Amino acid sequence: MAGRNGRTVRDLRRANRTVVLQRLYFDGPLSRFELGPVTGLSSGSVSNVVSDLVADGLLEEAGSVDSDGGRPRTLLRVAPGSGHMIGVDVGETRVRIELFDLTLTELARAERPLEHQRYEVEVIVGHIRDGIAEVLATAGIPPERLLGVGIGVPGIVEHTADRGAVVHGQTIGWPAVPLEALLRAGIELPESVPYFIDNGAKTLGQAEMWFGGGRGAHNAVVVLFGSGVGACLVTADVEHGRAVEWGHLTVRVRGRRCRCGALGCLEAYAGAESLLQRWSEAGGQPPQGADEETALTAMLAAAYPVDGVGTADPVALAVLEETAEYLGAGLSDLINLFQPERILIGGWAGLQLGARFLPSVRRHATAYALRHPAEKVTVELGRLGPDAVTVGAAILPLADFFSRGGRRPEPEPEGPAPAWRTALQERAPH
Repeated sequence: MAGRNGRTVRDLRRANRTVVLQRLYFDGPLSRFELGPVTGLSSGSVSNVVSDLVADGLLEEAGSVDSDGGRPRTLLRVAPGSGHMIGVDVGETRVRIELFDLTLTELARAERPLEHQRYEVEVIVGHIRDGIAEVLATAGIPPERLLGVGIGVPGIVEHTADRGAVVHGQTIGWPAVPLEALLRAGIELPESVPYFIDNGAKTLGQAEMWFGGGRGAHNAVVVLFGSGVGACLVTADVEHGRAVEWGHLTVRVRGRRCRCGALGCLEAYAGAESLLQRWSEAGGQPPQGADEETALTAMLAAAYPVDGVGTADPVALAVLEETAEYLGAGLSDLINLFQPERILIGGWAGLQLGARFLPSVRRHATAYALRHPAEKVTVELGRLGPDAVTVGAAILPLADFFSRGGRRPEPEPEGPAPAWRTALQERAPH
């Protein structure tokens, strides 16, 4: 039966299970007594929900604490082995696959290098297929235990009714690739295991907001700085974040050609790929045949000699400073448009450039932005390291699981819906 606000008893139970699970997940272990104030539920509701979650195997005891004059209170926590997720990062230099338990403890990982950033669809699907099989076998986890597989990819992800997630990856040569359908056809996972495919910047943002430098912020931007650049915007209206194609903001009219084909994109100046190209064009000497991560390491060593031994390469320094200015100018647009509390810079290149690069980026961002929002924002490095995209991808099925109150998706009924259900749906307001 639905109440006046349209919520059924089932909806209420699911919401109560969700709030208890999330509170124990982020703040546990907690006692039943402590759960009341932090969830806003009555003691009776807490008792009922906890009993249900314990019966479902989602909660377990985690010791006890003394109470004021009474019996010790039992502490509860989310049971790590009650569910498993796989996170996949389709990155610029490799495909990384990791298996996690419900508390996001890594149980197994597999990596497949990409040769010269070649994004053949069949190769990527094969890497994901083989990596999923490897991590499940390593950890001895049956596929039906999975809550889902989360995948972070470059490009715009469109969720369609007939083909699932479709990736529009213009910079990697993926024109409307039906990635979810291809994975379904190529990977032997039960139909009950869902795929959650989204932009890699969004999965990075998801991880930093849950566990990293974004915790506690209501309005933040998380930047993915790799071969290219992207960003995830998190606001009160976009609670779980929205990927924005920030790297294809025009920063110079008739400027350098970007790998997307347009002229003057930020990515053509601020991504690691363009950074290394400009160093080479200016007379620098990147190591022959090296991948981007190795070449960027060499450039940093040339610009910043270890312990001051040797002479800094003025060409490398100049290119890095120009890159910092372009990146700072790009951040100023985000500051002016969205007025975030925090900007976090992650991705393999952002983390590799690290602390030496950040002060210059901050200085330029402040110089190009409006004074008032610039005074209120902090610009820092992400805190979760190179696995952040993979962790964020695994959070996608975990967040869905929590939103369902800790229940797995119910299978779609076969055949046409009952006539009474169709009639109700037609009468419902749109």
